[in-house]
Amino acid sequence: MASLPRRLLAEFLGSFAWVLVAIGAICAGQLRAGSETEAARLLAVAAAQASVVAAMVALLAPISGAHLNPAVTMAFWVTRRMNTPEALAYWLAQLLGGYGAAVTVKTILPDGIWRPVLLGAPALAPDLLRAQGMLLEGVLTFLVVLVFVGLVIDSDSARPWRGLLTGLAVGAAVLVASPYTGGALNPARALGPALAGGFWAAHGVFWVGPLAGGVLAGWLHDQLFARR
Repeated sequence: MASLPRRLLAEFLGSFAWVLVAIGAICAGQLRAGSETEAARLLAVAAAQASVVAAMVALLAPISGAHLNPAVTMAFWVTRRMNTPEALAYWLAQLLGGYGAAVTVKTILPDGIWRPVLLGAPALAPDLLRAQGMLLEGVLTFLVVLVFVGLVIDSDSARPWRGLLTGLAVGAAVLVASPYTGGALNPARALGPALAGGFWAAHGVFWVGPLAGGVLAGWLHDQLFARR
């Protein structure tokens, strides 16, 4: 296993890449507004995130496990596969990576591109209650984390494919959630643009839902696979 500083650097870089690509794709959709349908923009954002998550998991899993998401780390912590100081360090690295990505996009792109889409910060659709947003984010994050944890811990034959399979799960979840919540599924993905751009509307939704989904995924994994 790599040293903790190396693992934290890997988590920072992986989270940075995920958030940079996610909000960059959203900003690109704003730049091309009117040239493509809304469905095409949603598909582009989902595909971009699926691709970057697949690449980062394949690259960084041998170093840090490639959590890239506090919800994944939560699943490992509640099942006692990580101790508390280590989990908190992973969280910090992931959140800093997300914030660094948002600052990078904000610095590179003109205000007229990132401001209309709130720097890619997730937001609830009109008339969607916060509880509904939490449930949607929680259920979809639960499915993504369950796939990831199962691939990393139990399925030796699938490990060469874990990047691709995790990316596909993320892309599918983002595609479903984006019209309703922005498809954060990751507190680091939500905090980065909120902190860099100052967009905090219903921010708690994007912590409570994904973290609860991570807890449930970790618990259910151990019930299904019984720590083989």
